[in-house]
Amino acid sequence: MAISDAANAPVLEARGIIKIFGQHRALDDVDFSAFPGEVHALLGENGAGKSTLIKILTGAYQPDEGSLLLDGQPLALRDPLHGQSCGIGTVYQEVNLLPNRSVSENLFLGRQPTRFGYVDRKAIDTAARQLLARYGLDIDVRAELSEYSVAVQQIVAIARAVELSGKVLVLDEPTASLDRNEVERLFDVVRALKAKGLAIIFITHFLDQVFELADRVTILRNGRKVSTQALNTLNTTDVVRMMLGKDVAFDHHPTALAGGVKGKLRVQFQDISRKGMPAFNLALHEGEVVGVAGLLGSGRTEMARLMFGIDAAETGVIHVDGEPVTLRTPAQAVAAGFGFCPEDRKIDGIFGDLSVRENIIIALQAKLGWFKVLNRDDQVELAGRYAEALDIRAANHDMPVKLLSGGNQQKVILARWLAIDPTFLILDEPTRGIDVGAHAEIVRTINRLREEGLALFVISSELDEVVAYSNRVVVMRDRNMVTELSGDNISPEAIVQAIAGTPETEAHA
Repeated sequence: MAISDAANAPVLEARGIIKIFGQHRALDDVDFSAFPGEVHALLGENGAGKSTLIKILTGAYQPDEGSLLLDGQPLALRDPLHGQSCGIGTVYQEVNLLPNRSVSENLFLGRQPTRFGYVDRKAIDTAARQLLARYGLDIDVRAELSEYSVAVQQIVAIARAVELSGKVLVLDEPTASLDRNEVERLFDVVRALKAKGLAIIFITHFLDQVFELADRVTILRNGRKVSTQALNTLNTTDVVRMMLGKDVAFDHHPTALAGGVKGKLRVQFQDISRKGMPAFNLALHEGEVVGVAGLLGSGRTEMARLMFGIDAAETGVIHVDGEPVTLRTPAQAVAAGFGFCPEDRKIDGIFGDLSVRENIIIALQAKLGWFKVLNRDDQVELAGRYAEALDIRAANHDMPVKLLSGGNQQKVILARWLAIDPTFLILDEPTRGIDVGAHAEIVRTINRLREEGLALFVISSELDEVVAYSNRVVVMRDRNMVTELSGDNISPEAIVQAIAGTPETEAHA
C-alpha cells in the first residue's frame, strides 16, 4: 500500500524527539509517523533507540524535547494508561497478561460487566467468545490463559489491546517465540486489523517478516533516524546496510593474517546444540580471531552462551588442546581457560559496587578457589599491571567500578579475563557504547592478543572492525552459520550479502 501524505494524515506523529539519560542521548531529533491502515516496521540494532521511541509513543517516557500529535492534535502522554485511553495499545514479546486467570478474565480485566454488584461471569464469557470469534479463535474462554500456546496468548493480548485502544497498535517482537505456522496465523490477524484502518507499528529482528508484512520502514541507528521509506523501494541488502551503518562500515580494511593461521588447534566445538539453536561446528587456533557478524536475533549471542556454558549444550563435544572437556556451567568454562566479556557490561559484566581492583581479580580468585585467597599485595599488583596494560583510567583502583566511563568498564572486564591467562576468549560487542578513544584501544588490544597467540571469538556489529582484525568471519542468520569467510574473501560487502541472503549481483545493484 502506498501512503500519501496529501491524501491521508498520520494518526500518530512524533516530531523532533530528543531523549537524554544522563550524558547519553538515546534519541536525537527523531521524526516518526504512523498512518491508518498501514504496518510500519521500526528497525535498528541494540542501542539504536527503538525501545526508547516506543516508550515515548506509548507514554512510558516523556520526551526532553519534541512533540507528539494524535489525529493532528498535540498530545502529552502522562503514562501508558493515558496512552491506552487515547487509543495507543502495546503487545510485547512476553505477553503481559495473567496466565493463571481465564481467557475471558484477561480480556476484560478492569472492565468486567457486573450484575447486582457482582462480576457477571456468564456475560464475560459470552462477550469473550464473540470478541475472539472476530480473530478466528474458537477456544474455551473459561480455561486459564496458560493452557494455550504463545501464539494464542499473543492474539488474546492483541484483542484486548485493540478493544482498549483502537487507533494504534504497537507489536514489540511478537513473533520471537512462534513457529512458522503460528507466525502466519498472527499475520492474518494483523492484516485484518490493518484492513479495518488500524495503524500498526511492528518491531522485529526478522527481516523476511518485515518484507512480508510491512508497508513502510523506519530505521534508527545510534539514536538517530537513518531513513523512512516504502518497503517496495528497498531490498534486504539496502535495509542491512542502513541498520549497520554504510557511512563507516563499507570502507575496506586489510584483512588480518590473510595468509592463514598456522598456530596449533586450541578449541574445537563439534555438533554443539540445544533447543532453539541448531548444531554448529567451529575450530579455533592459537593466534586466531574468528569474527562473528549477523543482525540482532541471528544467534550470535546464543552461540557464545553455549560456548561458555551459560546455556548447557544438549548435544556435541568440546575439545581444548585435544582433550575433551565438559562445559555445562561458566565455572567449568573458567576452569578450562575460557573467558567471556558479555554484551551488556552493566547487567552481566561489572560488579558495580565492587572496586576496580576487586572486579579485575574476581575471575582469577574463583579459578584458584576460595581456599587460596589472593592477598591484598597480590591484588594491588595484578590490578595495577592490567590497568597499565589496558590504560584503565581511574582515580584509584579502590573506587567503585560503576563510577568509571563505559569504555573503562569494558577494559576492566577484559582485564579480569586476561588475569586468568586464558586459552580462549569470547568478546560479545566489545566496542558497543564506548567513546572513540576507548573503541580504538579495544581494537588494538584484540590485535595484540591475537599476535600473542590467544584464540578469540569476537561478535560485533561494526563491520569495519570485524574486517580489520579477523582471520575468519562467521556470518549468522536465523541462528545458523550460513557463511564462513577467510583471508582476502573477507570484506564488508561479502558480509552484508551473507547477512541479507542476497546474491552478489543484487547487492551491487
